Amino acid sequence: HLSIRRQRQMCIRDRLQTWNNDGPATLAMALSYFGWSGDQTIPETWLRPDPEDKSVTPWQVVDYVESQTNYAALMRMGGTPDLLKLMLAAGLPVIVQTGFYPDREDWMGHYLLLVGYDDAARQYLTFDSYLGSNQGQGRPVSYSEFDDVWKHFNRTWIVLYQPARHDEVIELLGEYAEAERGYWAAVNTARREIYQDQEDKWAWFNMGTAYTALG
Repeated sequence: HLSIRRQRQMCIRDRLQTWNNDGPATLAMALSYFGWSGDQTIPETWLRPDPEDKSVTPWQVVDYVESQTNYAALMRMGGTPDLLKLMLAAGLPVIVQTGFYPDREDWMGHYLLLVGYDDAARQYLTFDSYLGSNQGQGRPVSYSEFDDVWKHFNRTWIVLYQPARHDEVIELLGEYAEAERGYWAAVNTARREIYQDQEDKWAWFNMGTAYTALG
């Protein structure tokens, strides 16, 4: 497992998002790890050509990386902590989609960037575009707090990497190399959560979105 010292060597350029711009801002932070020098206005133009559009989907993020940069990206649903740690231990930044409750605001969707983890302290290191200043090293978020909000988007995650590392990433993904495996994992996780709590609205929603993805 990565040590705190190693985690903090993942050099990320902090971004404070502009209005409704967490997707482009988080993507700009993730790309900065590879030396990309642009800011959030560059992916924003492609991802949100209409300033009134509040939503950037994970599929759009992947499409942008694949078509507009020299890097590669994969998106999967039904993620697990072990998968996230595998990517982070390999030195790869991971973008996750979560629920979010900003001060004095209603619930909204939000993107976070994961840059490391610490099993001893049971926490991830994250960069949050809503806060802007992440002290250049990331903010700790406990495993339990993270999963509570990651669940809101069916534990969806995106890994960015250099194209030369594609075979390595596929090997790390294991069964998740096939996107369908993630959808079935999401279905089974939702079933377990519904069994524990019939009123779990997120679990019901996740089961529906996973079945929809499966056709």
